[in-house]
Amino acid sequence: MDLGLSGRVALITGASRGIGRAIAQTLSAEGAVIAANARGDHGLGTLASALPATASIHAADVTKPASCKRLVGDVIAKHGRIDVLICCVGSGRSVPPGQEDEDEWRRVFDLNFHSATHMIEAARPHLGAGASIVCISSICGLEALGAPLTYSAAKAALNSYIHGMARPLGAAGIRLNAVAPGNVLVEDGHWAEQLRKDKLALDGYLAREVALARLAQPEEIASVVAFLASPRAAFVTGAVWVADGGQTKS
Repeated sequence: MDLGLSGRVALITGASRGIGRAIAQTLSAEGAVIAANARGDHGLGTLASALPATASIHAADVTKPASCKRLVGDVIAKHGRIDVLICCVGSGRSVPPGQEDEDEWRRVFDLNFHSATHMIEAARPHLGAGASIVCISSICGLEALGAPLTYSAAKAALNSYIHGMARPLGAAGIRLNAVAPGNVLVEDGHWAEQLRKDKLALDGYLAREVALARLAQPEEIASVVAFLASPRAAFVTGAVWVADGGQTKS
């Protein structure tokens, strides 16, 4: 199926590894022109070698509003427009429930909530009718699954933002959706660590909790993102699509 993304300019934050990297490569394979972002240069050089020469690489800390505005300005200067915005910065690492303090709440919300809202605010004046925004959320924002409370609350806030902001953006012809992944096997991520520590215990957990009894690959999440970003999903907005192998009731 041709998703109709050829020639569209896609800005992907958090693109140097994991789901973000898979999204950049998937959208590139669909013919999109890629603007890839990460906080630092680490990993972006390797990604650049895996993308066409039309791609651009941008280091910026998208937890800061001023950095988001500079990033958007750089992409506009390079490519002339932004048609697709993918907000993929986030981390589930935090303290156990009950040990949160003000600094930890702020840090986790900056990473998992404000990194998306700041980017959308910065990009919004440059997005025209037909543009699409997709944020990476988590099933931890939908159900109590034992994840750190700060992370779960930040993703729940992001889901609420998706639902509420879809209408004002929709008035300008801009679609806003999110994908809520379940357990994804990312290099140097939590599940890779668990796999190394005790594969038997992990297999048992997956068999009990996940209908498909396995971890997702980043490319599987990227495929859902690509569809939502594309004109093929032209009547979809304000939605949080679950991709969790049947783990949750959502």
